Amino acid sequence: MKLRFWIICPVLVFIILLFQIINLSSQPVETGLEMLVKTDFEILKGKRVGLITNPTGVDRNLRSAVDILYNAPGVKLTALYGPEHGVRGEFTAGEIIGSAKDQVTGIPVYSLYGETRKPTREMLEGIDILVYDIQDIGSRSYTYISTLGLAMEAAAENNIPFVVLDRPNPLGGIRIEGPLVEPGFVSFVSQYPVPYIHGFTVGELARFLNEEGLLKNGIRCKLEVIKMNGWKRDMIFEETGLPWIPSSPHIPHAQSPLFYPATGIIGELYVVSIGVGYTLPFQLFAAEWIDAGSLAKNLNSLSLPGVIFRPVHYKPYYSVSQGKMVHGVQIHLTDPKNAPLTLLQFYMLQEAHKLWPEKDVFNLNDPSRLDMFDKVCGTDKIRIEFTKTWQVKSILDLWTRDIPAFRKKAERYMLY
Repeated sequence: MKLRFWIICPVLVFIILLFQIINLSSQPVETGLEMLVKTDFEILKGKRVGLITNPTGVDRNLRSAVDILYNAPGVKLTALYGPEHGVRGEFTAGEIIGSAKDQVTGIPVYSLYGETRKPTREMLEGIDILVYDIQDIGSRSYTYISTLGLAMEAAAENNIPFVVLDRPNPLGGIRIEGPLVEPGFVSFVSQYPVPYIHGFTVGELARFLNEEGLLKNGIRCKLEVIKMNGWKRDMIFEETGLPWIPSSPHIPHAQSPLFYPATGIIGELYVVSIGVGYTLPFQLFAAEWIDAGSLAKNLNSLSLPGVIFRPVHYKPYYSVSQGKMVHGVQIHLTDPKNAPLTLLQFYMLQEAHKLWPEKDVFNLNDPSRLDMFDKVCGTDKIRIEFTKTWQVKSILDLWTRDIPAFRKKAERYMLY
């Protein structure tokens, strides 16, 4: 009997420990908003609060940060500030937004994507503390991080503390891709000198901008980051246990942030369909002149890690080639963590040029599109070097050489 006990006991202990490990690893991530609620809003008690948010600022039960703070005991939510697409998400991409009142709470809503993109002194009048709660997608050209930096500047200039409610980077916190933004190419889609995929959570990025003196005139705000609980750097969004709220109309699903950097840069030229205007935004590369089977065969022969290309044929409902039959490939990510996301569009350009060398997608009548392409890349060197050979290898050094030094610097600001 004793012998059986001593044999069974270690087995039971092992099973119990295994279940504990599995349970811990499957616990959902708690966002900064949820951690704020857990502290009973301690940092905001007795304060008049301004909130920068949009529909992504929700808890796991899909309650808006607006409504949570509005009903929080001891907290006076005084003003709302909306980035591109608005506080409640009622505006399309690029649409200029005016200021109004929130229909649910009656609180004034100030637009940060209209006549001004930075809160003015008048907008901040009567505010004791400014809170930011927006889900980013991990790519530099997404405008929410530009809004973050400009709001931090305004807070510093008006001596208002700034609080970031942290959220996951949907691409994980390990992947870093692309060059830094060079002087002369700074814009609202490349506001700060970080790689195209920067690897930061929004709270970490705020710390980086603040401490590296990257805000206007090197000014620094009084910054507080409410950390998440349970997030790990190797997590993509689908592993967090959190609900995905479309961060903009063409980022509808939890996997959408993975496709955005794969085609979003070439999408700035408006010469091929990348699925914006169809049901698969940022997942496609297609044009009227492409033979889908040939392009898919060429791309798959490259044996790129973590990706397979499937021939597709469709008619976009709007945007590039609206109502016309286009042919091309759909990107299928078989191993999202190892696929070379930002370079996929350049591989697609490379193979398309091999098959149809007479089709120069950079030979445009509208030079503003080339300008936008360069701004999103953060430099014109990528376009210039690539079009000399139409080979990805010709830009690999430009695309990767800034990463080691940036990663080393970035590590000082990582919270997880």
